[in-house]
Amino acid sequence: MPLLDRARIVQNCYITHDIEATARRFHDLLGIGPFIMGRDPLPAEAVTHRSKPATEPLDFSRAFVQSGDLNIELIQPHSKEQNAFWDMFGAGEEGLHHVAIFAENYIEERDAFKAAGFEIATELMLLPDCTVSFIDTRSVLGHMVELYEDHPLLRDVYQQTRDLAENWDGKELIVGGLPPVE
Repeated sequence: MPLLDRARIVQNCYITHDIEATARRFHDLLGIGPFIMGRDPLPAEAVTHRSKPATEPLDFSRAFVQSGDLNIELIQPHSKEQNAFWDMFGAGEEGLHHVAIFAENYIEERDAFKAAGFEIATELMLLPDCTVSFIDTRSVLGHMVELYEDHPLLRDVYQQTRDLAENWDGKELIVGGLPPVE
């Protein structure tokens, strides 16, 4: 019996050390764009790593692009403190970090992963009413799973990314416009 009932993967996320260069590589190879970029450090009190409170903000740049039905996220970590991003990649390393799914019942699904022996690498309050977990599934998948609470603002980012991709004129590869994380 599966851990989750037909989870829908909505995103692949890659860690990079140069988000703009990586966006250009994705475009040059796959023709996708535009990338919607933002950077908003999350306060330390909103983040735990391996069940311990963070002592510094979780700071990272992010960019989203749509490729058909799949959202692709690029993350460039800026934090020095250990977090789910550094759990997988050290200095100079890049690659696929996680796939993302929206939870129908966040607590129930997160706890099902924990009961199955998967550790919560990092959990954070993305918004006052939206929790996100990076679940360490590397032992069976080779990458993490990001579990989102289903939230209208997150759905809006996905829709905004899709709309921009469908109407993109090919001129501006990297644009601003991500709503700030509060």
